[in-house]
Amino acid sequence: MAKQRIISGESAGANEEQFNLSLRPKTLDEYVGQPALIEKLGITLRAVKQRGEPMEHVLLHGPPGLGKTTLAHIIAAEMGTHCTVTSGPALTKGADLVGTLTKLQRGDVLFIDEIHRLPVAVEEFVYPAMEDFQIDFTIDSGMHAKTIALKLKPFTLIGATTRAGLLSGPMRSRFGISHNLEYYGEADLRRILERSAGLLGLVGDGGPRIDMRGSDSEVGGALATIASRSRGTPRIANRLLRRVRDYAQVKADGRLDAGVVDAALELEGVDALGLDELDRKYLRVIGEVYRGGPVGLEAVAATLGEDSGTLEAVVEPYLLQLGFLARTRKGRQLTGSGAGHLGLPAPSDASGNPLFG
Repeated sequence: MAKQRIISGESAGANEEQFNLSLRPKTLDEYVGQPALIEKLGITLRAVKQRGEPMEHVLLHGPPGLGKTTLAHIIAAEMGTHCTVTSGPALTKGADLVGTLTKLQRGDVLFIDEIHRLPVAVEEFVYPAMEDFQIDFTIDSGMHAKTIALKLKPFTLIGATTRAGLLSGPMRSRFGISHNLEYYGEADLRRILERSAGLLGLVGDGGPRIDMRGSDSEVGGALATIASRSRGTPRIANRLLRRVRDYAQVKADGRLDAGVVDAALELEGVDALGLDELDRKYLRVIGEVYRGGPVGLEAVAATLGEDSGTLEAVVEPYLLQLGFLARTRKGRQLTGSGAGHLGLPAPSDASGNPLFG
């Protein structure tokens, strides 16, 4: 798409990542949400530290913006080691990893984002590094070729992916811990926003503070409103908080309440359910142009002038989660609740009976 969507879970770039770095929790105790994973990691970290061993390899999968990078840094911090960050697309050949792996100290964390995009040659290069803590590389070629095994210090590989189904079986099997990160509930998102607001000086005492006015209940209502529109994603929640902070400071004389949040996010095109204009256009095309469906994804993409892969990966998941969209064998179908949100008649069969609730 031509521009970054404010409600996209994808990172908006280096500037946003630098900003988010100051808001990230530093320990497992500070981390909000994902209770099953946090308990599992806590037990494992405590056990390996007692034994004096490095943390075992971890695979984190799930939609973008849920905290996979944050957890990698937390694991390194809990182990008292360093975290080196890279990504699958950045590693084009096995030699790209040699320098990184040989610099790792005992117990260090190597975090590979979008690990499913590792080229096959690099993936095979990673296997002995994960299992035997050594890398095998070939020098020269032909009859003079030699394979040299270089020992590495024991380290922890943390892989993150938004497309777990694209990860090969051999790669997946080499991770001791594999966990799917789930979308956050509004209560957890509000706790995250309360922490972020404190770090930004919007609430609480101490540190640099922007003079925001409003009672505790008004500020609490504002944060709850932001949480309800954050699509279950902490990265989106913090992004919306930044936009609301700027709007409140400039347009609302420093007042922070639910009404200000409504006005700020209306300006950004984000409605009460966290849908933006592209979400609404997608639903309208199915509801109005194709009479509620069913319709093929390629037809919707052509009508919108968008890439079908983009629609499937970044638009449809949240609409499916809300129950506004159904994927059927014949194509995409608008549900009754989706039609109702747009003020359209509920889709029906040839006899006039509703297709969905």
